[in-house]
Amino acid sequence: MAQSNASDVRSSIRVPEPDLTPEQFIKRARELKPTLKNQQDESDARGTYSQAMHDTFRKAGFYRALQPRMFGGYEFDLPTFYSAMLEISHGHPAVGWGLTLASCHALTVASHWPEAAQREFFGPNGDFMAPHRGIPMGTCVPVEGGYRVNGVWSYCSGIPYATHLIAHTLLKVDGKPPSVVIIVLPRAALTVLDDWGGDLTLGMRASGSNSVRITDAFVPAHHLVSLVFHGVRPEDMAEGTPGTRLHNNPMYLGRTIGPYQANLVVPIIGAARAALDEFEETIKTQKSFYDPTLLRADDAGIQLAFGEALASTAAAEAILLQGAHRYMELCYRWAEHGDLISMEDNLRLVSLFQQAGDLACDAVEGLFRSSGSFATRKGHRMLRYFSDVTMYRTHILAQTRQWAGTLARARLGRPLGVGGL
Repeated sequence: MAQSNASDVRSSIRVPEPDLTPEQFIKRARELKPTLKNQQDESDARGTYSQAMHDTFRKAGFYRALQPRMFGGYEFDLPTFYSAMLEISHGHPAVGWGLTLASCHALTVASHWPEAAQREFFGPNGDFMAPHRGIPMGTCVPVEGGYRVNGVWSYCSGIPYATHLIAHTLLKVDGKPPSVVIIVLPRAALTVLDDWGGDLTLGMRASGSNSVRITDAFVPAHHLVSLVFHGVRPEDMAEGTPGTRLHNNPMYLGRTIGPYQANLVVPIIGAARAALDEFEETIKTQKSFYDPTLLRADDAGIQLAFGEALASTAAAEAILLQGAHRYMELCYRWAEHGDLISMEDNLRLVSLFQQAGDLACDAVEGLFRSSGSFATRKGHRMLRYFSDVTMYRTHILAQTRQWAGTLARARLGRPLGVGGL
C-alpha cells in the first residue's frame, strides 16, 4: 500500500536512510535470525537482548518503522512492520516481544498527541522507543501546568532500552470519580526495577518486561490524552486525529486496539515457526519410540503432528498479515470516503488476530507434546517456545471467548462491558 510522502516536505528530523525499501527492511530482520537463536540462553538470563543487539536494531531502523518521516522515521505500513518483527521473533520469540512492543507505539503517539508533544517525544534526532502499559496503575493529580504522577507499573515490555513510557493511570480530581488517562514520561522520570529475566517467570524471559516505579514526576498537560482513542466514540474521529492532520497519512488515525492485539501475536507466530524448526531437526535424527529401525520423520503419527503444526502456523501468519492489510484499508477508507472505523470494526480485528494467536499456540503445544520428555529439560529450545506461548495464553487480550462476547455485543448494539468501554 502506498505511503504518503507529504510530510517529507516539512521534515524536521533527518531520515537516516531515506531510500530504504520495505524489502530491504524485512531482509535485515531475516538475516539476524541465526544470531538471535545462538544468543537465546544469554538473552533469557539477562532478561533482554544485549546492548550490541540494541545498537544493531537501531542501525537497522527497527525502532523507526512506524514513526512519521517528519520525525525521522520510515513510516512503513503495518504489514511491513509485522513481516520484519516475525523474522526477529523467529530467531527468539521473547526478543521479538520486547522489540515489537518497544517500537510499535510510535504509531500511537504520532496519532493522538499534539504536535508540540510529538516534537518533544521524538526529540532532536528521532530516537523513540516506548512500551505502553495498558492497565491503569498509579495516579496523577493536577498541579500548575500539568500533573504529578506516582506509582508502579508492571510488565512494561521493552523498557530496558526505552526512551519513554506510555502508561494508563488514574486521574484524581477533587470531588470527581477517578478517570483513566494516558500519559507519556521520559526515561529520566523512571526507575526500572530488577524483576525480570532468569527464572523469575515461566516464559518470555528476554522480553524486558520489567516493572517501573515513578515517584512524584511532573507531566506537562499536553503529554496527557484521554482514553477516547480506543474507540468509545468513533464520531470523535470524523475529522481525523492530530496525527492524520500533521502527517497527512491515514495510518495515523490510530484506532489501535486491533493492532495492539497483533503486536502480541507476532512473537507467538515466531515461536511457532521456531518450534517447527526445532521439531523438524529432531525428528530427522531421532528414532521412533515404537520402531527403533525407523526415524521419527518416517513415523505416521509424527508426520501428522508436524503437518498439523505446519498448517496452523501458515494459517496464523496469513491471518496476521491479512488483518494488518485490513487495518490499513479501514484507515484509507476513512480518508477517501469518510467512513468511520466503528468499535465493531476494531473488535473484529482483535478477534481475527486472536484466532491467529490461538492457532500458533496450538501448533507449539502440539509439537511440544509430540517431542518426548527430553524437551522438558531446562534449556531445551522447545521448552522455551512452549513457555513463551503459555505466557501469552495468560494475557488479557488472549482471552478469546471473553472478547468474542464483546464482539457480539458490539454487533448487537449492547454495552460492551470490557475495559470501561
